[in-house]
Amino acid sequence: MTAVESMIVPSFDDEVETDRTLAIICSKGSLDMAYPGLILGNAALGEGVNVHLFFTFWGFDMITKGRMEHLVFSPVGNPATHIPAALAPLPGLAKMATHQMQKAMDELEIPPVPEFLDLIKASGAHIWACRLSADMNHLSEDDLWEGVDGIINASDFIEMTDGAQLLFI
Repeated sequence: MTAVESMIVPSFDDEVETDRTLAIICSKGSLDMAYPGLILGNAALGEGVNVHLFFTFWGFDMITKGRMEHLVFSPVGNPATHIPAALAPLPGLAKMATHQMQKAMDELEIPPVPEFLDLIKASGAHIWACRLSADMNHLSEDDLWEGVDGIINASDFIEMTDGAQLLFI
């Protein structure tokens, strides 16, 4: 088989279906770490991939009412900001960095986290909350965004996504 014969050629049909599953573990709750999982999940849904997102530890903030609309982008300890480490903890810098990131996302027409969750849920994603994180934070399903499919433990998530491609963010 030649290299050309073994190439995977994408299909651009309107009705894309696949038996692939992508399991994304969202473990970070800062604004800059909220988007990678959502964007990748949305892209996979667009390719007909079955998507499961599992929110755990600080990623739980992305699906918690009262927190999900107030995620912050902190330059402290974040080398991608290109801000000298000594300046990163200055008062007001996290607020300014958050505003700048939200502005950049708005310019690209990327929706805020709650709207993005609505979008991927409506597109067929499964949204799971981590039982341990819920217990640690003394939260129930009533405290979570209404699109959450349920609060499950890690073993349940691993079993239901057996054979899936796994991303830990």
